[in-house]
Amino acid sequence: MTEGPEGKAGQPATARACLRRGLVLAALVLVLDQASKWVILAAVMRPPRVIEVTGFFNLVLTYNTGVSFGMLGGAAAWKPLALAGLAFAVSFGLFLWLRRQPAPLLAWGVGLVSGGALGNALDRLHRPGVVDFLDFHAAGWHWPAFNLADSAISLGVAVLVVDGLFGTGRGSTK
Repeated sequence: MTEGPEGKAGQPATARACLRRGLVLAALVLVLDQASKWVILAAVMRPPRVIEVTGFFNLVLTYNTGVSFGMLGGAAAWKPLALAGLAFAVSFGLFLWLRRQPAPLLAWGVGLVSGGALGNALDRLHRPGVVDFLDFHAAGWHWPAFNLADSAISLGVAVLVVDGLFGTGRGSTK
């Protein structure tokens, strides 16, 4: 049984259309992430400093050599390659999974997570660490600095959780 083209009312999305949607979103996140980091490095943070934007938000420049919130930070020479390789492998695996899933919400989650992971992986390969520059704080407490890729990953994981909990219509292929 074949499914109709995506976008027509009442017809389900095909797995191929979902894969295309996920790939396009990943590419968009990757480009926007790298462009935002380029602007921060080339124009905004010359010289590096803290720029107070509001009473709860600053622009800063940090290089995260670890993973989430700086965990596993340090200067081991193998870490950038290992973490970038892991990001590429996970993204590849997510897209292989998505190829078989006619689930539009899943496509959004995979696209966001993969685009963010690949954006940070590129930083690991050609910069001293992942460029983080968004600094939110309140009452003397600072959330660890992050970037657009980190935001996409967090949002994508939330979408995947929602899809996993409430997604319907995929049967045993889930």
